[in-house]
Amino acid sequence: MPETIGLRFTVCNRAPIVSDGDYVLYWMIGQRRVSWNFALQRAVDLAQELGKPLVVFEALRCDYPWASDRLHRFVLQGMAEHRDRLADTSVTYFPYVERQVGAGKGLLEALAKKACAIVTDDFPSFFLPGMVTAAADRLGVRFEKVDSNGLLPLAATDRVFLRAVDFRRFLQKELAKHLIELPEADPLARARLPRLERLPVSITRRWKPASAEMLRAESCVLAELPIDHRVEAVAYDGGSSAAEAALERFLDRRLSRYVDDRNVLADRATSELSPYLHFGHISAHQVFAAVAERESWNPGRLGDRANGARQGWWGMSPEAEAFLDQLVTWRELGYNMSSLRDDVRSYSSLPEWARATLEEHRRDPRPEVYTLEELEHARTYDEVWNAAQRELVRDGRIHNYLRMLWGKKILQWSPTPRQALAAMIELNDKYAVDGRNPNSYSGICWCLGRYDRPWGPERPIFGKIRYMTSDSTRRKLNLGPYLAEFGPLSLA
Repeated sequence: MPETIGLRFTVCNRAPIVSDGDYVLYWMIGQRRVSWNFALQRAVDLAQELGKPLVVFEALRCDYPWASDRLHRFVLQGMAEHRDRLADTSVTYFPYVERQVGAGKGLLEALAKKACAIVTDDFPSFFLPGMVTAAADRLGVRFEKVDSNGLLPLAATDRVFLRAVDFRRFLQKELAKHLIELPEADPLARARLPRLERLPVSITRRWKPASAEMLRAESCVLAELPIDHRVEAVAYDGGSSAAEAALERFLDRRLSRYVDDRNVLADRATSELSPYLHFGHISAHQVFAAVAERESWNPGRLGDRANGARQGWWGMSPEAEAFLDQLVTWRELGYNMSSLRDDVRSYSSLPEWARATLEEHRRDPRPEVYTLEELEHARTYDEVWNAAQRELVRDGRIHNYLRMLWGKKILQWSPTPRQALAAMIELNDKYAVDGRNPNSYSGICWCLGRYDRPWGPERPIFGKIRYMTSDSTRRKLNLGPYLAEFGPLSLA
């Protein structure tokens, strides 16, 4: 059974540390960055304690669900950056990219045979938890996973929170002590580690490290891989440098407008950090620290009332507090459920009241029923919904407010609520760069009642689920420029 040590470190097997091994191995799978990373920090500490070299192993398989040019390129750009950043350090970086399904089988076990210990990331979503569990059963050396997901350690509570206000109240009671436990900004800066002369030739000959050409992720290289080439790469880059640039852009130009303008479509005040947070190219801790520095904040400004209020507890500006409510409360609310339940993508995970009202109205006549293909290609009668879907297909994201409408309309146009949920997950995980994430599933399932309450009046199809329409969205938002950008001709 896994053994939790502290709140962020879990020993996943009963195998020992092998003190005469050749190196400590960090298997980078969920937090794909070399800064502000508790797992890398733990690997550095182990390597220093043992006086051993450190190997960072980052792989990209080709048969993960929804593998595409879009997702591959985003990850590969981060890997290229790691190759450059680690080139002049004592760390050995081993990037591996599968060129055919199953080609990487056995690689982790081969690396483990020469390792003193292995450290990896504790990420509670997608196929990663199952992959880590399966690896723990195969490895004959100590195997640890480390939680770098958010400001609150996942193990800080064993309770699944069903409402944001309850989770916010819990954070206001418990989070302060964790804010002084930030990861090191650069865990390699203090490292005095011996350098590994080379990895065993038996490994690098069979599993060749990814070339610089492969990591540049140009379209001609991606075309050679067995992934979905129909989902094209997005216009923005992956990697920590791009993530940090997005953070600076947000702090310099958008944070001051966050309360008033985050629902403005033409000149958005949103952070656009979610793809980078999902792939671990930037840490929530780094984002928080940057906001705190910009606000000249210190922990002494935290409020002493745990009342669950959205404003006032942080002791920052209204704009910063509104942003932190998204970054911490709403994001980590999803991670809380995903870490404690294995069915967060399932209809069964919806609140009992939501399932009851949806089932009661399951046979209500629909104004229109669309197939998944029609939805995917934005072939509905609703130009607002079509524009949101086209944004998802082109840019790998949807404006936050329109994402809610997007999900509500899929419910209205699907034969059953279960099919609506399946369609939302398929479209989101296929096209959204920040899909396949606990926070992503929170947003999808919110459209069907998760983290919400019953609403009246009761309506056909929706029952007591919160209702949204494109007409109300038109009244709330200035859609003119948005519809012009993502209208019928935008993808021609």
